[in-house]
Amino acid sequence: MMKTKSLMIQGTASSSGKSLIAAALCRILFQDGFKVAPFKAQNMSNNSFVTTEGMEMGRAQVVQAYAAGLAPDVRMNPVLLKPSSDTGAQVVLNGKPSFTMHACDWHQTRDKLRDTVRECYRSISNEFEVMIIEGAGSPAEINLKKNDIVNMGMAQMADAPVVIVGDIDRGGVFASLVGTVQLLEPYERQRVKGFIINKFRGDVELLKPGLDQLTQITKIPTLGVIPWLDHSIDDEDGVTEWFHSKNDVKKEIDICIIRLPHVSNFTDFLPLEHVPGVAVRWCSRAEKIGNPDLLILPGTKATVSDLRAIKKNGVAESIISFTNNGGAVLGVCGGFQMLGNCIKDEHQVESSVQFETGLKLLDMETGFLPEKRTAQIDVKVFGDQNALFDGLDAYLAKGYEIHMGESTFGSGSCPFTVSYDKDGTEYVSGITDKTGRVSGSYVHGLFDSGKIVCNVINKLRRLKGLMPIDISADDRSVTFEAQINRLAAVCRETLDIPKIYEIISVSNRTNN
Repeated sequence: MMKTKSLMIQGTASSSGKSLIAAALCRILFQDGFKVAPFKAQNMSNNSFVTTEGMEMGRAQVVQAYAAGLAPDVRMNPVLLKPSSDTGAQVVLNGKPSFTMHACDWHQTRDKLRDTVRECYRSISNEFEVMIIEGAGSPAEINLKKNDIVNMGMAQMADAPVVIVGDIDRGGVFASLVGTVQLLEPYERQRVKGFIINKFRGDVELLKPGLDQLTQITKIPTLGVIPWLDHSIDDEDGVTEWFHSKNDVKKEIDICIIRLPHVSNFTDFLPLEHVPGVAVRWCSRAEKIGNPDLLILPGTKATVSDLRAIKKNGVAESIISFTNNGGAVLGVCGGFQMLGNCIKDEHQVESSVQFETGLKLLDMETGFLPEKRTAQIDVKVFGDQNALFDGLDAYLAKGYEIHMGESTFGSGSCPFTVSYDKDGTEYVSGITDKTGRVSGSYVHGLFDSGKIVCNVINKLRRLKGLMPIDISADDRSVTFEAQINRLAAVCRETLDIPKIYEIISVSNRTNN
């Protein structure tokens, strides 16, 4: 069907490392002079990004696009499912919200999405020499195989060879690889050309007997063993080690982020995790909040539902008590909306709940509108009234907005962030209370600015009587390049790249 060469990366389970390995291969091919692009037919994630055109797509393909030296393009991720409950999700097609889907309608809905996937793949693949395609979950989920559009169904559509990734850190990697292959149909097995074992800790020599037996059993070679890597590259969704790491590590600065049931865009805060002396912990229980130096309410795909959840489990009461005792609080997007006086959903955009009282920590009201706002923006941070951001008065940064609500602000607040649309329209996108300790903003990506990270962390240190430290002021885009190049270098060292090129049916140009 397609003349473009391709390789599909599938996994034995979610969070096996497909996204990062696909990104590494995009960077390796890019470094070797190939015109390469990523593709994932369907993402299920609340961790999304807004392109320069105001289109929404999964962050995994954004990372892969940058790795390939490209600007993100919604054709790389034509279907994005954003879960808003245990059984429902907003369906984003070609970058725009299209409809809300119930889980029981999935098989019927997937047939309707096939044409969208096919057209986007045909369109983008015609512009590139090599496509690196990522699967979702596992191709062996037999209850979902009928009419599949994202794993073997996509491989067949693109006529792509497949490499399967297994996560050894979870245990049972050999069983999961063998089991995955055995649950495939014979014609699907023929597409599988290799395995990659990911997240290995220890001496790879100890694995060799198992690798030999794996090949004997499956007749499929292992293309390499990738070691466990600490990194700050965006993860795709909530099935991630980030929520569970570093919770018990005591450091000089303690930042507590509330883990909401439908948390979105958690990668906003990854830059904080890599500052020396800073512990970032995710907390979903009131008794675990403690007395952090900074408490953050992140974004969410289900603002009212998650607000009700934290009221029910006591987290909301703990946040209010923490604030009343002098604590510093920052809300982002949905978390920002929760800090206000109330949320109104007269159009029933999110649910049947038309009115919900907020935490009343910021003087604002939010009303949900049928249209979602998705835009990249320039933003000025006004820190003169803010206990954490002072020293950044009128500091210009970049970010993006992605939300359903529109807020009005009362007299008991001061501007914190002022955003600028492409046409230059100026509007307040975030506020600070009169104490300067509680603030919130609709802007995602503030901590992508190295200067903002430096300012906030050193302000927290001064408030504790600690000396400021020298923190890298590099923006996240700079550190990303170093991280993705490091990842590519590790994959070059540990994977059989010549064999992978042979599977793709391309010649290594660095040897020509």
